Amino acid sequence: MQTDMIANLTLMAPELLIAVGALALLMIGAFSGERANSVVNGLAVAVLLAALALVVLFPHDGHVFGRAFVSDPFSRFMKVLTLVGSIVTLVMSVGFAKAEKFDKFEFPILILLSTLGMLLMISANDTLSLYLGLELQSLALYVIAAINRDSARSTEAGLKYFVLGALSSGMLLYGISLVYGFTGHTGFEGIAQALAGGERQLGVVFGLVFIFAGLAFKISAVPFHMWTPDVYEGAPTPVTAFFATAPKMAAMALLTRVAVETFQPITHDWQQIIVFIAIASMVLGAFAAIGQRNIKRLMAYSSISHMGYALVGLAAGTQVGVRGVAIYMLIYLITTLGVFAFILAMRRKHGNVELIEDLAGLSRTNPIMATIFTILMFSLAGIPPLAGFWGKWYTFLAAMQANLYALAIIGIVASVVGAFYYLRIIKIMWFDEPVGEFVPVAGELRLVLGVSGLLTLLYVLIGGPVSTYAEAAAKTFF
Repeated sequence: MQTDMIANLTLMAPELLIAVGALALLMIGAFSGERANSVVNGLAVAVLLAALALVVLFPHDGHVFGRAFVSDPFSRFMKVLTLVGSIVTLVMSVGFAKAEKFDKFEFPILILLSTLGMLLMISANDTLSLYLGLELQSLALYVIAAINRDSARSTEAGLKYFVLGALSSGMLLYGISLVYGFTGHTGFEGIAQALAGGERQLGVVFGLVFIFAGLAFKISAVPFHMWTPDVYEGAPTPVTAFFATAPKMAAMALLTRVAVETFQPITHDWQQIIVFIAIASMVLGAFAAIGQRNIKRLMAYSSISHMGYALVGLAAGTQVGVRGVAIYMLIYLITTLGVFAFILAMRRKHGNVELIEDLAGLSRTNPIMATIFTILMFSLAGIPPLAGFWGKWYTFLAAMQANLYALAIIGIVASVVGAFYYLRIIKIMWFDEPVGEFVPVAGELRLVLGVSGLLTLLYVLIGGPVSTYAEAAAKTFF
């Protein structure tokens, strides 16, 4: 019994560390007075770094708690991405939070609790642990979206996300109850065995649709994207950066595990759903972003289209497809963190600006910043040989090998259309007349922007090892 308990604790060491760390930091914050935020923020980053070290340096495979929690190469790969997203956004938030007067110690603690929920989602091997992880993540995110209580936009963003998030949670629970009713199992492996052993029932397909609807909301895929532009625009920029990175990693990992592992015996059914969601997300993201003037709203539609591109790999339902999803999410994370570091650096003496027109003539006032952002925009557009091109290459290749030719062709056309609004930003920076200078960029933003730009530019040099790790992660399911 004691051996089992130690094994359980060892497999869940990163999650337990974050949980204990969040509770300890809550006490430290409550008793630290005026210095609470800077102390708690620094310690929160330290806790997340320690959790990341545990995931990377002490890998353990196995199932615990009645097989409700799993640790395997795929979960570790996605946990690394999630933790990196959380750490970087927490570091980037420091200066902005002070300037906007919402530097409260509760913010880093909520980031920790949300990240804990994400790690539980990634390792979920049961519909109940899936739901617990999802709700822990979501409840913290609702509060984070409205963390700036003095801003009407932030409050509105939090309310919209809460109302629509509650709706998606209800749909997910209904789907879980249907699947349990028709299979008699809540565990992913039990559901897969039940589906493989008998005739597929219509009720299971309905449950599948509702579960996918709830998960599609979390990655802001069409037609469950309606919250994304308003929440991205209304939430404080560091919060938007967090929304655009870490939760997307966890939700995509969970969606992949549910599709490829749990519902593997009815692949044809869920494949149709994923193909529809992928096409709708790519097309809407490409066309709806064209008319946007606010750069955060533009990035919202951009993220919708990029989730569509990632889903192209999942739609293949193969090992190559899962590898494509893992690589795509890594590249998306690197690029998006750089883009939001740039948006946070769009600051004039009177405060931050968000309109695309404010970038006019940036190449003359800050050529280094303009050059790095140009690289990131080209990468998001999928221009070779930058990282974004390779992300799309792997997902489209998987679709072609799975004979999903129409899906790949639509994805390529959507990429061409989407390139327009990325190129328009580049044109404004390099060819329009300057409208004013930004204040000097903070050190942490300069670091994130530089590293992101460098990795995006030199991805061809690290692409081999990344592909090897992603291949190992994909083999988990095959």
